[in-house]
Order: sequence, then structure tokens, then C-alpha cells
Amino acid sequence: MRLSARVDYALRAVVELATAVEGPLTAERIAKAQEIPPKFLESILLQLRRGGVVHAQRGPEGGYWLARPADKITLADVIRIIDGPLAHVRGQRPEDLGYHGAAAALQEVWIALRASERQILELVTIADVATGTLPERVRELVADPRAWA
Repeated sequence: MRLSARVDYALRAVVELATAVEGPLTAERIAKAQEIPPKFLESILLQLRRGGVVHAQRGPEGGYWLARPADKITLADVIRIIDGPLAHVRGQRPEDLGYHGAAAALQEVWIALRASERQILELVTIADVATGTLPERVRELVADPRAWA
């Protein structure tokens, strides 16, 4: 699985917002805390606002905050807003591919891969990441030394 810089930055920004206790955070503060290029972050926050993950307010008391509780936002939600559907092959959904002959089973492999990604990315919430309390299934996978190779 390959995640874009935009997705990485978006996830880090949303987790930063989940830990905010002092009201809205400015884009500048988020960028500094997570070492994200500020201009890049502005466009990401706009996507997240349009996608319903964050709210924004302008002005001296302005900034960004989560549009819903962090435990109701999954990693998959953020990834889909930023990069679109999970697990594409050459820009197509796996079920739309037309493999033939000896390679026909590849389609099922891509669909299984997407299902596996979805299981983890829809299980883990922003709150899980922000508090460092990942679900048991994730901790089991991480505990396997082969996961790190």
C-alpha cells in the first residue's frame, strides 16, 4: 500500500486537531506542530472541510476543529476524502478489471487486498491514533516481526 504525502499530512493534521483542548487551531499551528509545509496544509484542510471532517472559522478567534467526534472519524474516511477510493489498480476499481487466462485470479487478489486494507483503515479511528490506544487487531499485526520487514 502506498499513501500519498497529502494523505499522510491530512491524517497528521486531523490527529493534531483531535488533541486540541484550547479551541480551534490555526493552520500555522498545525503545520508547525506536525512539520507540514503550510501552503500544502491549507489546501488539504480545504479538502477536509469540503469532505465534512473539519470545520473552519476565519478571524482572530478562527481556526480549524473536527466536525464530528474523533472516535467517529476513521482513517479510511480521511484517505477517501484526500485520495479517493481505496485500492485502485491503474486508476480502476478491482472489480472493473478484465483479467483473462492465467492471470484471471489477480482480480480476486486485488479485491481481497482492498478488503484487508478496509478492515484496518475502517477499524482505526482518529481517536485511537490520538490516544495511542490502537485496536487489539492492529496491535496483534504489529506484534508480528514479519510486519516490520
